[in-house]
Amino acid sequence: MKRLTKGLDAEQLDLFGSTIKAYLKNPDGELTNSQLYSAVGSAVGTDPDAASHHQPVGKSGAVRNLFHRQIRWYQQTLKSMGILERVNDKRGVWRLSDKAQKELLPVRRTVKVLGFSTELGVALWSHAEDGFENLDQEVMLCFTSSPYPLSSPRAYGNVRVEDFVDFICESLKPVIERLSDEGSLVLNLSNDIFLSKSPGRSTYLERVMLALEDRMGLTLMDRIPWINPSKPPGPTRWASITRQQLNVSWEPILWFAKNPLKVKSDNRRVLVPHTERHARLIAQGGESRTTDYGDGAYRLRAGSFSNPTAGAIPKNVINRSHRCAWGDQYKRYAEANGLPSHGAGMPYSIAEFFIALLTDVGDLVADPFGGRIMTGRAAESLGRRWWVTERMLQYVAGGAGLFRDAKGFEANPVLSLASR
Repeated sequence: MKRLTKGLDAEQLDLFGSTIKAYLKNPDGELTNSQLYSAVGSAVGTDPDAASHHQPVGKSGAVRNLFHRQIRWYQQTLKSMGILERVNDKRGVWRLSDKAQKELLPVRRTVKVLGFSTELGVALWSHAEDGFENLDQEVMLCFTSSPYPLSSPRAYGNVRVEDFVDFICESLKPVIERLSDEGSLVLNLSNDIFLSKSPGRSTYLERVMLALEDRMGLTLMDRIPWINPSKPPGPTRWASITRQQLNVSWEPILWFAKNPLKVKSDNRRVLVPHTERHARLIAQGGESRTTDYGDGAYRLRAGSFSNPTAGAIPKNVINRSHRCAWGDQYKRYAEANGLPSHGAGMPYSIAEFFIALLTDVGDLVADPFGGRIMTGRAAESLGRRWWVTERMLQYVAGGAGLFRDAKGFEANPVLSLASR
């Protein structure tokens, strides 16, 4: 199977990543521009003649070294991201900034950097809008949990509820454009969004659903409640202080299809064990009675449920704690490597369930809001290919800890910048 990295813009990834690595390799983090050009040229194997080639540029026709010009563009991009800074009183000398060593590092729009990969998947340090533009394969499932439009922003950033519909449509557009006719979008959102200074609920969920149908051409298949027994009580003000609301215990998971008649769902892939009572019923030959329920709407006949089956069809309600073994492993790795832990983790088992329900082995699964890269981990375990983007470098680096034993694992040294 061809590695998905073959579909990336190799030149941009090599030059951008090599520019960062040049500073990381220098003991004091400082480099003159001449040292930078030499280090990057050696790293990407640039021919010396090509590296020294000059030609006229722009309307003025000024003669410039194109290779040096490219490197300076990446240098300026890293400056705008807060990763590099000029060294005072040293002309043409740059270094890693204090911010790069202390704060979350969001990637700049249009920039994409390979974080790590396996034989089955790719994790990019990138915005969703940019990270999927070079993907030339069909996506069977987009499974994701976007940043919620919370009134109190999290460390990874939030979008205002007024802007949320546009944000979702713009972020998901490049993935939906690559969605197979058999494909699905599964989107986890929050049920904790209230009107400003009011116990009344926002209808942003309904607006998102309508926009994904009207703007993006998808069809709603189901609204699946995720009941989280370990969810903290809230909303605190409206449930615990004014007592006007009830504690929220569930989050909505919205399932959309590109074409509902062709969607590649198969509940036989996610059957659950029969209860002991039902297993005994099958063993004894099924029901022995005949009766009607609901004025004849449902009739139970003798012999019903006598045929052995592989399992029971799951209900469209998911009951899972947000804590799981893979999540614990992620936290241990992040702590051991000086990385901040993503505060809104998706449990592995939920991603696993939808990937199994909606895809076959070898299909491509996408997640534009990677977070802990748990979607990629579930896809990897189930033999699916995966493509994930995440805009915070530290979260990409933390997610890499879930794949160290995966076949063909390769990490970009740039990730070491996240834990300096």
